[in-house]
Amino acid sequence: MDEKGISKDRVFKLLGDYKKKDMTHRSGKILGSMCTCPHEVGVKAYSMFLESNLGDPGLFQGTKALEDEVISMLGQLLGKRDICGHIITGGTEANIMAMRAARNLRRIKNPQIIVPRSAHFSFKKAADLLCMDLKEAELDENFCMDINSVMELISDNTVAVVGVAGTTELGKIDPIEELSEICHDKNIFLHIDAAFGGFSIPFLNEIGYDFPNFDFSLPGVCSITIDPHKMGLAPIPTGGILFREGNYLDAMSIETPYLTEDRQSTIVGTRTGASTAATWALMKYLGREGYQKVAGRCMELTYLLAQKIEETGFHLITEPQLNIINFQDDELSVWEIADILEDKGWAVSISSYPQAVRIIIMPHIKREHIEAFVQDLKSINRN
Repeated sequence: MDEKGISKDRVFKLLGDYKKKDMTHRSGKILGSMCTCPHEVGVKAYSMFLESNLGDPGLFQGTKALEDEVISMLGQLLGKRDICGHIITGGTEANIMAMRAARNLRRIKNPQIIVPRSAHFSFKKAADLLCMDLKEAELDENFCMDINSVMELISDNTVAVVGVAGTTELGKIDPIEELSEICHDKNIFLHIDAAFGGFSIPFLNEIGYDFPNFDFSLPGVCSITIDPHKMGLAPIPTGGILFREGNYLDAMSIETPYLTEDRQSTIVGTRTGASTAATWALMKYLGREGYQKVAGRCMELTYLLAQKIEETGFHLITEPQLNIINFQDDELSVWEIADILEDKGWAVSISSYPQAVRIIIMPHIKREHIEAFVQDLKSINRN
């Protein structure tokens, strides 16, 4: 830091220079990220609540009321209106909170959690932070969690099982109805990571898709992660953690003696209310019809791109279930394909199991972006 400050104009000129080095979702070139352009309504709402701190809710009672409404709306969307939870930073914090609640409810030595091989890496963070043993269940032929593998891994030390509704790499939905039956019968905490699928599956079902149940309508489901900053169009960072009952939050609460709230359950202390305001504004503004259009359009473009990829001679790893496409080539490695596409300005990613070029059709992607991408894909020389 310099002794004297510089002018405001100079500050923003320098910031602009840094900003130019960033990619932008609006270009349509970012194809490997689950984030998207935040909706203008959410951005405006976010900016209105920049000073609100939900870590000290008694000082920001309006923002706290907004959070209560958002949690209720999310619960209604996911099968149970009277739920508990918080708007937090994202899926990682939500998943850690869920595993912490499951561990604390049991308070046993050597606690174990079972996740699918396709689970998000945040569960490895959770296991490390919470000193829990993480077991990975195998996947079936459709790259979904194998129920037989889960049954083999369950033991007296199992405090939680995790199912995913929209896996990070392939967009698959695990057999959550079966997981619910197993966990309900065995009194095991079942957490659903719907960070990606939570803001699309319910709306897609409303417009004629037929996805299986994954939410609180299933009696075994204890908690759900849902990320408004993905398909919900909220600004980053905006995540959500929902619990069926309040005792799950109580199990990990600690005293906060000098704040306006007696106890706190979230991992972070100071917690922005801006994310809550943005989510509330978007859910009110877009409504079910708005989100149905967003999710439906993403799926239409996903099917279109999947068809075009096959027409170019590349082959899909699996038929897309949600708006994620993974493909390979018989001649070129996935890394070679990704490097060529990067040279043409496209930012794709690589799935790890199986290895494939991974593309996510988020709301910022338009038909013209698909057409331009396909033309560049066709130009790849595989001789």
